[in-house]
Amino acid sequence: QVQLVESGGGLVQAGDSLRLSCATSGRTFSLYGMGWFRQAPGKEEREFVGIISRSSGSAYYADAVKGRFTISRDNAKNTVYLQMNSLKPEDTAAYYCAATLDYGLRYRPDEYSYWGQGTQVTVSS
Repeated sequence: QVQLVESGGGLVQAGDSLRLSCATSGRTFSLYGMGWFRQAPGKEEREFVGIISRSSGSAYYADAVKGRFTISRDNAKNTVYLQMNSLKPEDTAAYYCAATLDYGLRYRPDEYSYWGQGTQVTVSS
């Protein structure tokens, strides 16, 4: 069992930066690929943001955030981060981290076994 807790959300202006953190429990953090998703107000589905591999050797991003967002992880601290720069109003959403035992690019929510409770990011124009 893996428990995930996100933090770092808030209200910012367009163009600002935020860094989200996702702290995990357990000793098996390094076994999981870690993804970030978001769910905008009024939308039913969670949108893939990005994923980082177990060793931080590779990361993949959705086109909507590529070049602005960066995912990193610290396996010693059992924590994954989402650095968000040049934020736009359309980035407003609840952001979730998730863990998957599957390898490779996993962009569907059903490919992830564990989820955090989410942290709200609101970007004003």
